[in-house]
Amino acid sequence: MDAATLLWILAVILVIAGIFALLRRQILWGIVLIVVGLLVGPGGVSFFDV
Repeated sequence: MDAATLLWILAVILVIAGIFALLRRQILWGIVLIVVGLLVGPGGVSFFDV
């Protein structure tokens, strides 16, 4: 697997964890996880582009 695939999988996991946090009424933590997931994902900011 290449780095882009691993980042995409990590982004999906973060967004799903954020959604579950929102469902458990942990609003701030859920928003943080979703935003970080979107930044890491394919359309977001990649740490390898820096």
